[in-house]
Amino acid sequence: MAAPESNVRPPHPLRPGRPRVHSSPNPLPEYAVEIAGLAKTYAARRRQPAKTALAGVDLAIPRGSLFGLLGPNGAGKSTTINILAGLVRKTAGQVTIWGYDIDRQPLHARHAIGVVPQELHIDPFFTPREALEMHAGMFGVAPAARRTDEILAALGLADKADAYARSLSGGMRRRLLIGKALVHNPPVLVLDEPTAGVDVELRQQLWSYVRTLAGRGTTVLLTTHYLEEAEALCDRIAIIDRGQVVACDTTRALVHRLDRKTLVVTVADALDAVPAALADLGATLLDPLRIAFRYQPSRTRVQDLLGAMQAAALSVVDLTTEEGTLEDAFLALTRPPAAAA
Repeated sequence: MAAPESNVRPPHPLRPGRPRVHSSPNPLPEYAVEIAGLAKTYAARRRQPAKTALAGVDLAIPRGSLFGLLGPNGAGKSTTINILAGLVRKTAGQVTIWGYDIDRQPLHARHAIGVVPQELHIDPFFTPREALEMHAGMFGVAPAARRTDEILAALGLADKADAYARSLSGGMRRRLLIGKALVHNPPVLVLDEPTAGVDVELRQQLWSYVRTLAGRGTTVLLTTHYLEEAEALCDRIAIIDRGQVVACDTTRALVHRLDRKTLVVTVADALDAVPAALADLGATLLDPLRIAFRYQPSRTRVQDLLGAMQAAALSVVDLTTEEGTLEDAFLALTRPPAAAA
């Protein structure tokens, strides 16, 4: 997804105020987030052995992309995000956010990222306006530079701006968390399962806003268990499993990597069985009027299948094709070795 570029960097952590604008002809990093050899081992405790959560993760997230980080439960997604957010100390490796090393320049790195956690942790006695104002103050954003009303309006919270947070619905609380992550105008936004437990209408609204942010140049890192959403939203996806990245490519390339397609042909006359010549090509009978060919596009052409239909004297009424999905690719890459055999 091509996105307009912005040369706005986050505020200097020691000199709060408006974001700095660099006059250098090339002030922007090529990658919004770079991760090299990232490892995390949780120490043994309470008779539990040490646990390796990350075992040498390498990732490069292009500036301006809408990037998906997917994986099964326990794969290492949350650990990766918590390290980016400065909540967990890594065991080894290097991480830079917007060009800032999280070890050598931690304040700059934290100002360059906004994180929306999966858990709905809010102070019930603050109003949305107060929560955003307080969060902006924590990041050193000067009052004149704050965008509280703009963010509340964009997230559909303007009419609830002065209501206590405890009165908000779950979906509204989710929006408030996103607003808090945006108050310091970070160039990188991390969304950890942002639509978990959210109804369909609100989910569509959130994704519309995420697309708007990406269109303005914000780099968005998304984790979600709704793979169809990741496929529709993300231009690049990394799949992590058992603490390692098992795939990282464009969404389209990941799906095509399966080299799997289905051609469903509707015929004019009912069949009792698939002709032998078509069965040799992998055809199966879905019902008396529909034949399905499951084939590899790299080895078989559609015209060859249709030619075989013609040779079998079958009259074609209609046909449809079905490609593999991101879910298919995800399952193929994360299936346990015993199950894949």
